[in-house]
Amino acid sequence: MRLKEITCKSILTKSKLSNYSLNCYVGCAHNCVYCYARYMQKFKPHKESWGQFIDIKINAAEVLKKEVKNKKQGEVIISSICDGWQPIEKKYKLTRNCLKILLENGFKISILTKSCLIERDFDIISSYSKAVEFGITLTTINNSLARTIEPFASLPDKRLYILEKALKLGLKTYVFCGPFLPFISDRQIDFEELFCKLSKIGIQNIYIDKLNFRYGVIKSIFKFLLKYRKDLIPKYRNFILNPKQWNEYSDSLKNRLIYVLNSYFNIFKPIFCF
Repeated sequence: MRLKEITCKSILTKSKLSNYSLNCYVGCAHNCVYCYARYMQKFKPHKESWGQFIDIKINAAEVLKKEVKNKKQGEVIISSICDGWQPIEKKYKLTRNCLKILLENGFKISILTKSCLIERDFDIISSYSKAVEFGITLTTINNSLARTIEPFASLPDKRLYILEKALKLGLKTYVFCGPFLPFISDRQIDFEELFCKLSKIGIQNIYIDKLNFRYGVIKSIFKFLLKYRKDLIPKYRNFILNPKQWNEYSDSLKNRLIYVLNSYFNIFKPIFCF
């Protein structure tokens, strides 16, 4: 892992997901095989492959202190690209410091993470519970599978524990489910186990996504398949070469998800991101 301390001129970025996004790191040590953030290497090339480098914006908090005085208050998503609570955050505490600055200056926060390190910052968040929306990403609740597709993220059962703790703090919560990997984490039993768990916890909102073959993802997925599931390579290759079949699979996936979701949730409708 190559670590490099860098400086930034700005830390709050306009976002389609929220008013602003905040990312204190470029690169992510979680090294999830499906990570869409690989597209960043188009604009910020690195010799290292994704998951093998982290640029650390060491002046993030100082820059933010100036920006909050000039920016209109709004909602900030942390983190939209690289997990703000990935392991390196334990040392640098950049996300923690920025989180505190934003809340103290009247900004609302939407958190999305796969890391249990977020529990460290519940001391700050608990004082601003009305201003914080808390989310975790879950692609599976199978710890063994998660260790292969999200090798350095917190295990699913630990994320569920953090989610329950967030609910007890009175935070508005959500779960980002996906992307589901075809023939790997998209079985009916996988959906049953996942949504049964979430319904028992009392989750309030669910977002669902399918796999997207964006820049860098195809290479990463096929590298994973070559190591763990060679038998699936022809099927994935067929999806890429035949958009019609991929669309048919996507429609089928959505229908299967709706069927299972209707068995466990009748208060709200999930939001599909595809």
